[in-house]
Amino acid sequence: VETVDFFTPVVDDPYWFGRIAAANAFSDVWAMGGRPLFALNVVGWPVGKLPMEMLGEVLRGGADAARLAGASILGGHSIDDPEPKYGLAVTGLVHPDRILRNVGARPGDALLLTKPLGSGIVTTAVKRELAPPAMIDRAVELMSTLNRAAGEVLAASGAVHALTDVTGFGLLGHGWEMASGSGVGLRLETAAIRVLEGVHDLAARDVVPGGSKANLQWVRPGLSVVEGLAPTWPIVLADAQTNGGLLAAVEPARVAAVLAALAAAGVGEAAVVGSVLEGPARLEVR
Repeated sequence: VETVDFFTPVVDDPYWFGRIAAANAFSDVWAMGGRPLFALNVVGWPVGKLPMEMLGEVLRGGADAARLAGASILGGHSIDDPEPKYGLAVTGLVHPDRILRNVGARPGDALLLTKPLGSGIVTTAVKRELAPPAMIDRAVELMSTLNRAAGEVLAASGAVHALTDVTGFGLLGHGWEMASGSGVGLRLETAAIRVLEGVHDLAARDVVPGGSKANLQWVRPGLSVVEGLAPTWPIVLADAQTNGGLLAAVEPARVAAVLAALAAAGVGEAAVVGSVLEGPARLEVR
């Protein structure tokens, strides 16, 4: 399996930018039930404007992420670019009979999410100098955490009917892809969804990425939200994530065992956040 992903900096520290961008690129392989084998660097750098030592830190962060992923970076390609960009092209391996896709969810399945939401809103707050240090540290920790443990547990469980990683389209956007592709409805329970501290307050002040707003606009025709819910929930659920968690539709009789296995593997924030309904395709938030 092959994937490629790269983007502009989401944090100021070049090392952690590299770690996060590489972790994000590897995530798609685990979301397919595979394991990464090797990767190639993809680099755009403003030569003459930013020091090459800073690029070295970006690449060091990427190399450390690759080491933690159990993969090797074999080389890559760079260009002189007005804006810094970094990511990876990743090659992975998966048995053809055990490929996991973002479709295939069945009515009655439990929806598992392995990470909290809110990194897109936090990185926007960073750009506007509105994020306190503790919030930044928590978001960096979240974005740089590999989905390796979660992906390996979910792939080995044999209980997953559909799997995707929650990234640029947000939970609602990637959920809509799963719902429409599977011909089912998804019901999300906000009481069970973990969100980074302070994110709802930022959303109430419209500290929100443009991409998150576009995500919400895209899914609105298929979205229903129960009355009385905090008004910030829709945009938080649509928030564009960087290396967000894995969203899995799991056989209901085996969900407790899967959660226990995730916890044992160190994925302690995984939780059941909803359920799969009979079609037609739609998203329900309550």
